[in-house]
Amino acid sequence: MKIIAAILDAVGASRPYADSRPLRLAEVDLADPRPGELLVRIDAAGLCHSDLSVVNGDRPRPMPMALGHEAAATVIQVADPDAGFSEGDRVVLAFLPACGHCPDCGSGHGYLCGPATTANGQGRLLRGGHRLSEGGYDVHHHLGVSAFATHAVIDQRSAVKIPSDIPPRIAALFGCAVLTGVGAVMNTACVRPGESVAVYGLGGVGLSALLGAIAAGANPVIAIDPVASKRDLALDLGAVIAVPPEEAAEVIAAMGGVDVAIETAGRAFVLEAAYRAARRGGRVVTVGLPNPAEMLSIPAVSLVAEGKTLMGSYMGSAIPSRDIPRYIGLWRAGRLPVDRLLTSVSPLSDINALLDGLADGTAIRQIVEPRSA
Repeated sequence: MKIIAAILDAVGASRPYADSRPLRLAEVDLADPRPGELLVRIDAAGLCHSDLSVVNGDRPRPMPMALGHEAAATVIQVADPDAGFSEGDRVVLAFLPACGHCPDCGSGHGYLCGPATTANGQGRLLRGGHRLSEGGYDVHHHLGVSAFATHAVIDQRSAVKIPSDIPPRIAALFGCAVLTGVGAVMNTACVRPGESVAVYGLGGVGLSALLGAIAAGANPVIAIDPVASKRDLALDLGAVIAVPPEEAAEVIAAMGGVDVAIETAGRAFVLEAAYRAARRGGRVVTVGLPNPAEMLSIPAVSLVAEGKTLMGSYMGSAIPSRDIPRYIGLWRAGRLPVDRLLTSVSPLSDINALLDGLADGTAIRQIVEPRSA
């Protein structure tokens, strides 16, 4: 079938992106789903810093690529009658479709699935090859989803069924921002009631982590970001303290450090600051994805002498089929007001201008609705 998708042909476009237009909307061919795959209609897709990191070259990926990885969709066609999905099902899409058979999946760590990670890095689907093409040439998939499009073929393991009454523009947030941020708190750091938490970076993932910390009973929660409007929102959402980065070290040192420091900015120097903020015996969780060339520098002896723990958290150490319904339940109960993170809703045709909002740090979560393009 013919669909419309936002295609990136090369990295490194100059800013503003509204002028350089690194993403082009193109009519491309989408092949039928293979057994174990689904054809879905994209109802809403969120812009994440991981998308921007592909555009600016921080996350090297094969080109051309149809971008987008955080989305809510509706199932249109089911290739495998035993898949547990039906036409019309509403789903949230997860960007790492765990294979279920590798050692990591077998040990309950599907978020580290080797075959899925390899497929994502190569821009293909988990079961091999591409379903997107233009003029007879393959177009690569972004993280198995390629959600900046009217439709997508995905592995069925990328889909998690959700109730039909959740607005797509809210449901989409659970596919990455909430899954990653809340998961970093609840799955990776295992924050306990009464523990102090500092969150570095207040984008969609960072504010989701802040909401997760509050839902977990953390106190106090400290928010750090250079953008004043994001700090104001963090306070409104329940943070006790919100400060710019240049003030964070002094404020946290006066507290004796924090039990848990969570870095979501994707910069090595921010992670170093988060590491210093953790008290003796504290836990440091890094969620951001820096450019591979960035190196981390910390006193090696501190890991032993100060008993600190440094942990990476990919996709919030989540099992999407378990955690997305859990987080939706917390949202329904009013304990995860993720709808407060929604900055704007736009047609897909605005995609390049929306990248500027991500790059300059003013936007939290911008949603595109492809069918309004």
